[in-house]
Order: sequence, then structure tokens, then C-alpha cells
Amino acid sequence: MLLNLTILDLAVVKSLNLDLAQGMSVLTGETGAGKSILLTALGLALGDRADSGYIRPDCSRAEVNLEFDLIDAPKAWQWLKDNDLDDERQCFIRRVVSSDGRSKAYINSRPVTLQTLQALSEQLVEIHGQHAHLTLLHSDEQRRLLDVFAKTQPLLDKVNQCHKHWQHAHKELNALIKANSEKHQREELLRYQLEELQQLDFSRYDYAGLSEEHTKLANLEHILSTGQLQLDVLYENDASLHSSFNQSIKDLNHLARFAPELSDIVTLLSEAQIQTEEAALQLRHFLKAQDADPQRIADLENQIAIIQNLSRKHHVSPEQLPELVQQLNSELDGLTHSSERIEALTQESAQLLTQYNELAKQLSTKRQQQAKKLQKHISAMIKELGMPHGEFIVEVTQSITDTPKLNGNDTVNFLVSANVGLPPKPLTKVASGGELSRISLAIQVTTASDKSTPTMIFDEVDSGIGGGIAEIVGQKLRSLSHNRQVLCVTHLPQVAAQAHHHLYVEKNNQTDITASTVRLLTDAERIPEVARMLGGVTMTANTLAHAQEMLTHALAH
Repeated sequence: MLLNLTILDLAVVKSLNLDLAQGMSVLTGETGAGKSILLTALGLALGDRADSGYIRPDCSRAEVNLEFDLIDAPKAWQWLKDNDLDDERQCFIRRVVSSDGRSKAYINSRPVTLQTLQALSEQLVEIHGQHAHLTLLHSDEQRRLLDVFAKTQPLLDKVNQCHKHWQHAHKELNALIKANSEKHQREELLRYQLEELQQLDFSRYDYAGLSEEHTKLANLEHILSTGQLQLDVLYENDASLHSSFNQSIKDLNHLARFAPELSDIVTLLSEAQIQTEEAALQLRHFLKAQDADPQRIADLENQIAIIQNLSRKHHVSPEQLPELVQQLNSELDGLTHSSERIEALTQESAQLLTQYNELAKQLSTKRQQQAKKLQKHISAMIKELGMPHGEFIVEVTQSITDTPKLNGNDTVNFLVSANVGLPPKPLTKVASGGELSRISLAIQVTTASDKSTPTMIFDEVDSGIGGGIAEIVGQKLRSLSHNRQVLCVTHLPQVAAQAHHHLYVEKNNQTDITASTVRLLTDAERIPEVARMLGGVTMTANTLAHAQEMLTHALAH
């Protein structure tokens, strides 16, 4: 439900903070008072195209804020959660239009695209009027309304689940068929690549180890010469480090007789001599074990060259070659068994298509049965609403196809004939905006019990009617507001009298720039406003009494 509308510097509105309530609210006021700008503001906040011409003169920007309570809008709440825009069952929408024509939109203080704003708005507010966008004009919305009336949701879910499974199976089947047409060429290429790669023994594949061994053998002469030199320095020369340690230990042991504290130093040197001798022994063992093998170097160079050539050819690193072999084997195995999978998927797709067509047929039958009831109810209501010769038709056209569609094979169209002798036409072709609004009202009232949109706005649905018909329009709007919020712009006292809440729009010309304001009328203030709407230059006691009677009568019902 829409709790609050705030407008800043939009056209004739300088500043407006308007609280709204559950039930039916009407907006009335003199012609040109600014009622339309409220609907403009709502449309702008809900995603209509922005225009810098909306901005009040001498202002840099205009802003509209909406606050919704989502207790009565579970689908909108779920949408916010799914899009990470939820905020504790409340929804704040903000739209800012700058003087350069640019606009920004926010949901719960987070910037969003216009498309995102529109997707949410469709679940919060429906605007019905001569110059407003009507979701009712879309074929998919007409189909949805019929399904709501016919209570087909369980069957519709089965149809769509079957459609989903068929779509997945069909997509995989097409991909396999396409791949199968190139199968033999691909198989030959894969087998050739695998045979080429098999010259490497992947059971013992160690490219890093081969590289390390090759590097060592290639530098063996340097290793042996430098190693022998160090062995001489450590142990084998007369002036070796080992000999130096011997002399130092001997001399310091002699001194330790006079300075006992030198004993610890002698111990450290003895340990160092032992470590040096062990290092020299291990180095001698290493050098003796080395064997220059030109053939081994040649073999290693050949293996490394093969590996590097294959890695360059397949655009992978040498370390990734084993993984590549696994991938190629897996693809070859898949191609080898693709014929079996194609056969299985062909059979599965056929079964799903048969199942889908059966479910879609059941759905179509139920829709056609309920369409007759729906068109009967709506035809009766539009006659009540001032279209005595109006006939409403719900056309359900079924098409059997080999390509299942979401929501079944039916195309649903709402048609209407407003006058005798005229053929029924789609709602989009109805010339009169007033007629379209009343037809929309009839449809909404008929399907309202299961409607999920919490706020409905009707812009002058009373256009072109009066008298008793106008009172019926008011009664229908009031009944529609029993389980949702209805906001109606009207010029008719019969409609205004039926409202739970009465908002009055008036202009203030006391400043250089005209400004419109909106205020909630008290019960006492409603009487003269309804009397003004009844007409006449002079407001007589009889006019006021008539207005009082209308309000009292509406309250009693």
C-alpha cells in the first residue's frame, strides 16, 4: 500500500507531503488545480520517462518520493529480496530529475536502472486512465487475468515445468546433432592428437625432473672442477681448512692451561672441524659418483624438445600436457557415445512434447470454459457502467505446435463491442478513453478477489457519464477498495461521495509562481466540496442538503 507521496519542485507543486490510507481515496478540485500533476508525479516515480520540462521554474531539479508498506504486497517483497533491495517490509522509491534532462532512480536508497524500477512498480501500482499506461492492454496480462479468474495456477505450473524440461532436453539434443554433423572429422583429429601425445610416457611424466637432470649434466664439468677445488680447500691440501683447525686447536689447548676460559672456544673449534670433515667426505663421495654421459644428455635434450614442441602446438605449458590428454580422451569418449545420447534425447523430447500438449490442451479447455463465465460477468458490469449495448468477449485461441511455449499454447485477447452493430475489437483499438477506463474497471472488479497489486489508481474513469451510472461507478470503486487501496481522480460528486477519504487539490496564486497544494478534507469540509461538484454558480441550501444526503447515503452502504 502507498503510505506517503512527497513532491519537491515539480511543475505547479513546490512542496507536498501527502499521507495516504487504505480504502478508497478521491482527488477533486477545480479544473486546472493540479490534479493531473499528482498522477504525473506518481508515474514519474514508478518509471515513466523523465522530462526537464517537469521542473518548477527557477529550480535545478525536481524530486518525487514514494513510501510503500509491503504487508499486502508479498510478490513485491519477494522481488526486492531476490534483487537484494529489501528493507524490513518497507519500500522507498525516489526519482530525481535534473534540469539537463537526466534522471536518477533509487529503491531503498540504492541506485537502480529505470528498467529495474519499472519491474518493481508493476507489482506495486496499476494506473488506469485515458492517458496512462495500462498493463491490461498487454496480451500476457489478459491471459494472466483469465488464469486468475479460472484458478488454473496448479495446472499452469505443470505446463511450465514440462516446458522447462522439454527446453533443456531440446537444447542439448540440438547441440549434439550439430556436433554430430562434424563428428567424424573431429574424431579423426582427436585420435591423431592423442597418438601424437602418446609418444610421451605420461605414467612417469616429470617435466620438471627432466629439466633439472639436463641442467645438471650440461654443467657437470664445471661442477666437478669447482667441487674438487673446494675439496682441496676443505681437506686435502697441506694448507686446508682441516689442517688450520688442527693447528688452532693445538695452540689454544696449550693456552687453556693458563686461561681455562679458552676451553669453550676449543670445544667450538673441535665441533666445527668435525662438521668440515663430514662435509668434505660427502663432497668427495658426490664427485666420485658423477659420470659424464653424453648419450644421456642427448636423450634428455630429445625428450625435452618433444615436450616443448607439443606444448607449443597445443598452446599449453609442458606441465599441462597430462591434463590435456585427459580432456581429449573425455571428448573422444563423448563423441563415441553421442549417437546413443541423441537417440535417448530424441525419445525424451518426444515424450515431453506429448505430455506438454496434453497438459496444454487441458489448460486450454479450462480457460475456454471460464472465459465464457468471465465475459458474461464483465458484459453485465459494463452495461451497468453506462455501456447499455456493450458486449465483452474473451477470445482464447489454441495452436498446436511442435515448439512448446511458456504458459501454454493459448493466445488470450479481450475484445469489446461498445455499440450495436459494431464488430468486437481488441481493447487496444477502443477509441474512447472513458469507455476503456470503465471496461478496465469492470475487469478489475470481476477479477479483484485474487489480485495481487495493492494500489490501483483510476484517472477520470467517470469521463462521459453521469447520473445514476456515476453512482454505480463510485460503488464499484468502493467495493474494489475493500481489500486494497484505490485512488481516483474524479469530477463527479456521485463518485466522490463514495470515498473513504477525500483529498482536495487547490491552487495558490498569492506568489509570483502558481503553486498547488493538497489537503485531506474533514467530514464537514466534504459537504461544500461535493456541493460545488454538483454544479451551479450559487451554492444554495438545497445543494448543500443534496450533498449531505449523498454522503450520508454512501456512508450507510
